[in-house]
Amino acid sequence: MIREDITMLAPQVVHDATPVVVTDGAAAKLKEVMAAKGLADAALRVFVTGGGCSGLQYGMAFDADGGEADDLQFETQGLTVLVDPISIQYLEGANIDFVDSLMGGGFKIENPNAVSSCGCGHSFKTAEGGAAAAGGGGGSCCGGH
Repeated sequence: MIREDITMLAPQVVHDATPVVVTDGAAAKLKEVMAAKGLADAALRVFVTGGGCSGLQYGMAFDADGGEADDLQFETQGLTVLVDPISIQYLEGANIDFVDSLMGGGFKIENPNAVSSCGCGHSFKTAEGGAAAAGGGGGSCCGGH
């Protein structure tokens, strides 16, 4: 029996999700800064280190050397992004955005793995208390940010 009341839907293309999302605004600002610094072909390295008042700190840098052999490398928004194997454990599913307001602007990372963060938003704590694994913690709010 063939049912005529069923509408067939076109197949949906599923895109593999990137481990870290870079918003349109963040990508535009990163490309602007990279062009101004003559680093248009560099990769964006996103990482986590021990420190800050919440135990772990976010970091971003430009990497013109192609990264390390064990880095996770992916493309998003026309950018090559590198994340080391330790940092990806803390950053999986995070969103990097650029916020510009009257009080100042900067990159903001929204991290679903963070259970708390400091007032400046540059450091965070995970449910596992991840500071020991990344090398320390403590100190004033992210080194004075």
